[in-house]
Amino acid sequence: LLPHGMEGQGPEHSSGRLERFLQMSAEDNWQVLNCSTPANYFHALRRQLRRDFRKPLVLMTPKSLLRHKLCTSNLKEMTGDTRFHRVLPETATNLDKDIKRVVLCSGKVYYDLLEAREKRGVKNIALVRLEQFYPFPEKPLADELKKYPNAQIIWCQEEPENQGAWLFLDRRIEGVLKGIKHKAGRPSYVGRPEAAAPATGSLKTHTKEQEALLTAALTL
Repeated sequence: LLPHGMEGQGPEHSSGRLERFLQMSAEDNWQVLNCSTPANYFHALRRQLRRDFRKPLVLMTPKSLLRHKLCTSNLKEMTGDTRFHRVLPETATNLDKDIKRVVLCSGKVYYDLLEAREKRGVKNIALVRLEQFYPFPEKPLADELKKYPNAQIIWCQEEPENQGAWLFLDRRIEGVLKGIKHKAGRPSYVGRPEAAAPATGSLKTHTKEQEALLTAALTL
């Protein structure tokens, strides 16, 4: 479990160095996850124990989601015929039928995007969560993106561009889009620009950066 989330607390509080684990991901050597719901976190641990094989499990764990008012799950999501979801679909029921953009994201930034979308009254942008980075969930992601054949596809992360999951996911998402003959062709990046440090040490600068990436993600 690696604390990982841009929460305005400075570099050493922000990064579990997700990009380093993804750079070493190959030959089915382990699993790298960034769960956004208690139910999916529960199922990730349950799956780890119930499988008939053993692989290391690397989990990014943003601290703020421990107390986030939207980061909740119903008991029914953890019982009965329920399981871990490598990709979580859009859950809102009040969006336009004609979705113009799909924002792919993972972890804490999903809730920042969700709250900003609601506050700004955006109805034509869908949010899709990638809960498992490796092994890359090619089929579940393809099945989800098929629902939005005419939408722009972007990857939104809160980490700097040279960190986080973007450099690992870029070509993989492109491969999915080509496989389903999606109009978008390639995903676009939205997030912080490249940086030498994982995060700024200034809360004021952090807030300004965060607002800028939310605006970029939710503005067509």
